[in-house]
Amino acid sequence: MATLTGLQIQKLLPKTNCKECGSNTCLAFAMKLAAKKANLSECPYASDEAKQVLGAASEPPVKEVALGADKALKLGGETVLYRHEKTFVHQTALAINVNDTEAAATRAAALQAIRDYTLVRVGETLRVDMVAVTQKGDTAAFVTAAQQAWEVVARPLVLRGADVASLTAAAVAVKGSGSLLVAPDASAAEALVAVAKDNGHALAITAPDLNGLVVLAAQIKQAGFNDLVLRFQTHSLAEQFQTSSIARRAALKDNYKPLGYPSLYFVTSPDLLASTVEASTEICKYGGICVLPQLDPAQLSSLMTLRMNVYTDPQKPIQVEPKVYPIGEPKADSPVFVTTNFSLTYFIVSGEIENSGISAWLVVPECEGMSVLTSWAAGKFSGASIGKFIKESGFEKQVTTRQIVIPGYVAQISGELEEALPGWKVLVGPQEAADIESFVKARLKG
Repeated sequence: MATLTGLQIQKLLPKTNCKECGSNTCLAFAMKLAAKKANLSECPYASDEAKQVLGAASEPPVKEVALGADKALKLGGETVLYRHEKTFVHQTALAINVNDTEAAATRAAALQAIRDYTLVRVGETLRVDMVAVTQKGDTAAFVTAAQQAWEVVARPLVLRGADVASLTAAAVAVKGSGSLLVAPDASAAEALVAVAKDNGHALAITAPDLNGLVVLAAQIKQAGFNDLVLRFQTHSLAEQFQTSSIARRAALKDNYKPLGYPSLYFVTSPDLLASTVEASTEICKYGGICVLPQLDPAQLSSLMTLRMNVYTDPQKPIQVEPKVYPIGEPKADSPVFVTTNFSLTYFIVSGEIENSGISAWLVVPECEGMSVLTSWAAGKFSGASIGKFIKESGFEKQVTTRQIVIPGYVAQISGELEEALPGWKVLVGPQEAADIESFVKARLKG
């Protein structure tokens, strides 16, 4: 699609302006296709020629690969080199490695810990995406470990086998799991294509250098299999950084299809700090799947937070649902606070109210995910809008209290809010959420 303009695409469309695609004209739909904001499948009358020409052109520069039994784990699909250009699409998948030579009980405990690990961050529950199973023993041990990982965790696997026979046996054993087979070398990759295709898995391929990897990827794609992941053979963190950047730039800027696939990286350092640096580099520099050598909750917390920061759409602030939230066990006469639905603001304010030792109501109107001052400046957080939200939500009828605390930074809306809520008294709270506890003790408990 990078080589075709909207006008060029429009020439391949039926030009009926039927509006069934959701656009008013075929030209408008062509412009959406050119901007990668629509799919050709949305046009019910697209000709075979259009499908043939536009099908390949409309693919994102980095191929999207779906993993898992339900194909819910997505890799790739990227269209920009830097997040601020538009947004990154699918975040780096984090996997934890287990070995087939570990005692069954030890491995079971590790798998259960992987399955049960969760991190709640700004309202989102984060989990480990995949389990990597590395072969260090014989084929039977590898198959047993793969089956156990799939049964316990029920998430897609990264199967790192020593040879084609072992990988084939494991692929058949977890057929339908939508896992990733990791070919140990180029010759094994060619032999594993049919195995991956027949059992519903993707295939990670490798070669000694980028030139060899390009040739191998092109051959496998030409043979009819395209669910590929690239594993670069690098020997230092600097080389990995450089190679990942070269491959992504070639795919995005030059539309070079043989390098337009997600990548796979195994963290090798036994040192916790060094391994965290390796994984952080992968997250920041285009990693598709990053495999960690073991589960460390502190490390995962840091990496998942970093990943969330990198992959959050800068054009869409993280926000919570606009509604009235109970903090603790509030009653009809409990205090009422108000803030915006920007996630970070909500969680900080609600946390400070809870820390103050009181139960209260927190009114969160629709502010399009903006912070207090930003939403006020945009006209989204005003006395009129807050009053309207309280009345339309029915909250006014649920409480007997007639006091509401507003953020100190928007003290100027107090008069407007009292006009919008006749009979209510507006208290101007602190400017900083950290001062809520002292405000509660001085103004609400005193």
